[in-house]
Amino acid sequence: MIHYIYSTDFDRHGDLVAGMFRDRTAQFRDRMHWDVTVDALGWETDAYDALDPLYVIAADGQGRHMGSMRFLPTTGPTMLGEVFPHLTGGGSIRSPRVWECTRFCLSPKAGSGVARQLLLAASELGLGLGLTHSVGVFDAPMTRVYRRLGWQPEVLGTRDGISAGVWTFSEAVHDRLLGLVGIHPSQSRNDFERTFASLLHAEPLSVRA
Repeated sequence: MIHYIYSTDFDRHGDLVAGMFRDRTAQFRDRMHWDVTVDALGWETDAYDALDPLYVIAADGQGRHMGSMRFLPTTGPTMLGEVFPHLTGGGSIRSPRVWECTRFCLSPKAGSGVARQLLLAASELGLGLGLTHSVGVFDAPMTRVYRRLGWQPEVLGTRDGISAGVWTFSEAVHDRLLGLVGIHPSQSRNDFERTFASLLHAEPLSVRA
């Protein structure tokens, strides 16, 4: 199951959220050896987690975290704009229709299909909110991984093994991901509507942007 959760709603998803932050520690600190901050609870967090981002979280049948990613509108602070502006030639990407995706994380217990489920959920989010693109920063070899998963970014720039890229939201990409994941469009949409049903008929750009 896919959950779309703002940080202000963490209290309703305590175990799932705790699993996400602990799996972020396992991935980014323990496996990838990034210089990250881990608190006394074993949670990996940074300054962008304090900005009420939207988290897309894949859970298993017992409600445990299997994978996740974090979204913020580019109209506010972003990692690409503040930490990695050199990857776009120093130019800024700021638009209410472009959101940044960061902290793509997979649980050590995640099955082989979780990464594609997350990409499909990201596509559902983008189309549902009327977005045109998502941007993000990733290890350069991940470009090939995204290609195999069915949705690769356009690389904006690469330096020291780190790339910035932009993903385009489209119905064609969404249909391809639905086929690769092997679920009906209504199932993917239902996960999204649990969070955004009351906002689907509102102006998309008003959604927490």
